[in-house]
Amino acid sequence: MAATVFLFPGQGSQFAGMGKSLAENFPAARAVFDQADDALGFPISKLCFEGPEEDLKLTENTQPALLTVSIAALAVLQQHGVIPDYVAGHSLGEYSALVAAGSLDFSDAVRLVRQRGKFMQDAAVPGAGAMAALLKMPLDQLERVLREASRGAVVSAANYNSPDQIVIAGEASAVQRAMDLAKSAGAKKVVPLPVSAPFHCELMKPAQARLRPLLDATAFQNLKVPLVNNWQAREVLLGVDAREGLFQQIPNPVRWTDSIQHLALKGVDRWFEVGAGKVLVGLLKNILPGTQGITFGEAADVEKILQGARE
Repeated sequence: MAATVFLFPGQGSQFAGMGKSLAENFPAARAVFDQADDALGFPISKLCFEGPEEDLKLTENTQPALLTVSIAALAVLQQHGVIPDYVAGHSLGEYSALVAAGSLDFSDAVRLVRQRGKFMQDAAVPGAGAMAALLKMPLDQLERVLREASRGAVVSAANYNSPDQIVIAGEASAVQRAMDLAKSAGAKKVVPLPVSAPFHCELMKPAQARLRPLLDATAFQNLKVPLVNNWQAREVLLGVDAREGLFQQIPNPVRWTDSIQHLALKGVDRWFEVGAGKVLVGLLKNILPGTQGITFGEAADVEKILQGARE
């Protein structure tokens, strides 16, 4: 039997203008933006629709903005009767996935990710940390490269995005050493990433500690559909496990490749990326060659989604 998953994007998918066509064409989407504005006490909707890009790129703004666009898109899908059998989200996107699964209230989620973004930004001194993508890195060489690059400093895998894309994070000097070693070890390309902090590594533990009491004070209901989480790439149905996954994901790597492979083994054959951009459908093609995902983040995408849901 055909199964559908909603995949929710994380940081890096943002752009000025995102969500605007949804809000202009669907009252259900407009209501989500209004709810976010009320919950945050400032017009995050205006930042999504108009930018400026410099403000949108600030982590404390990026995270609630992307979450809001994803949930606005979700509201439109729900209005059209398109519902998932599974959900998953890349890093920040896991909050969107939990809203979609009925575990987390949207207003609570948007306030949480606003603070999450602040805490993650505050955890690293500007310029002290870095991230880089290693493209077509021989996986059997990765552990050695990271070990030799560390020299007592922090550097580790942050995102297992696809078989051809591993992202590393840590102290800037160690990340640079890892980039040099990765090239020598056979990586086709190494790309420093323009990020404001080194996410998903040990340097994020102060942010993790600051987020804990906020997570503990937030209600997490049991999920209506399973989530495949980042931390362990396993199915979660209990609210207590959903909360723990959000806590553990901050300093630990995003196991996206394992998550997608798990969903494929469960029989998922309809893959919808819900929110801004098309990063996740791009990764999907690399993880499962020949598999096509469908994006839904613009009003013009509705017919494409409805057709995909019928097939």
